[in-house]
Amino acid sequence: MNPLLISTFDIFGGAARAAYRLHEGLRQAGVDSRMLVQEKKTDDFAVIGPQTKSDYLLSRIRANFDAVPLCLYPGRRKSLFSSAVWPDALTARVTALNPDVVHLHWVSYGFLRIETLAAIDAPIVWTLHDMWPFTGGCHYSDGCDRYLVGCGCCPLLSSSGPHDLSRWNFSRKVRCWDAIQMTVVAPSRWLGECAKKSLLFKNKDIEVIPNGVDLTRFRSRDKGFCRDILSLPKGKKIILTGAMDGSSDRRKGFDLLQTALCRLKQSSPDAELVIMGASRPSVVPDFGLPVHYLGMLHDEITLSLAYGAADLFVAPSREENLSNMVLEAIACGLPCVAFAVGGMPDLIEHGGNGFLAAALEPVDFSDAVARVLKDDLLRNEMSCLSREKAERQFESSLVAGRHARLYDEVSRRRQPLE
Repeated sequence: MNPLLISTFDIFGGAARAAYRLHEGLRQAGVDSRMLVQEKKTDDFAVIGPQTKSDYLLSRIRANFDAVPLCLYPGRRKSLFSSAVWPDALTARVTALNPDVVHLHWVSYGFLRIETLAAIDAPIVWTLHDMWPFTGGCHYSDGCDRYLVGCGCCPLLSSSGPHDLSRWNFSRKVRCWDAIQMTVVAPSRWLGECAKKSLLFKNKDIEVIPNGVDLTRFRSRDKGFCRDILSLPKGKKIILTGAMDGSSDRRKGFDLLQTALCRLKQSSPDAELVIMGASRPSVVPDFGLPVHYLGMLHDEITLSLAYGAADLFVAPSREENLSNMVLEAIACGLPCVAFAVGGMPDLIEHGGNGFLAAALEPVDFSDAVARVLKDDLLRNEMSCLSREKAERQFESSLVAGRHARLYDEVSRRRQPLE
């Protein structure tokens, strides 16, 4: 079996890291996995990036090309919206590589044109890293359910017209994808249910398979050692969170986190916040407690040290598929607090390895954080349960094995093209 995993990036961003971890797990299991990417950062010989200087330059500007149609909507909200309208060269590259299965991951920023999918002559598996594959362009709907009826009147575009860009994109997807035999993989039960209800994917085969994590890299470490390495204070209760575009992306819920943590001044006076994925801004938001910024962490060992230095991980997202950071945190034995939204219940068992606060209720979120910080015995019990859950459900070889079996199944049941 030689699957070809297609992803815009190999390791940049959560979706890319999830895809690359699957690629590594497959190869370790003896599967001849390859990745085809628009932008390559690793030196992995089995990851295929741009081959020429012109290909490289074109890959750098594709995202800008893809955003051109949005110029028609100057009043739109600042959230990711992809039209996938510009021609690509994927069909020829996939044909030359001749895979047994094509496994799509996150393919936006101009990497895959909507119309290209129908030209791929191989069984197709598509892992959903967000909602874009079954919407008219948004990557998260923010509560809008118009993807159930074909989009149009898009709130993200601030559009009141039924025949707007979102409807046009949606119609292209219906026209080009309706007849494609495709198996859809949702990493979380929530996203799987959204896909099943969607107009685009309601008749597709949908499987729920979580993302995996390497438990040899992400594991419990000596807290004092980790804090020494990262120059973080000892004798404090450290709350860790992640912030790749977090402060500018409403979906990530940083405003909710501010409200929640400002309530900890009295109940947890020894608490401090550590933010990874962002450098200290010129104006530091008021969280009501001392804040440390770790900046961008580019390798998994350093990431695991950050988790190892913390007492608790918090994820305040309004919408989330299957959070890589929460997955990494539980692998490192951290209790976690999040809102009960999206795929968070797949990762956090309320009262077990963490707490799920009522959706978008910062007071409930704050109370959950305070409870974990003040009770050392509870925190230790939750730590053990986090690691046990990671070992039981998310270990990379288990996840790779489920995908390998899926590849065999879709290859066997594919009907010959007429």
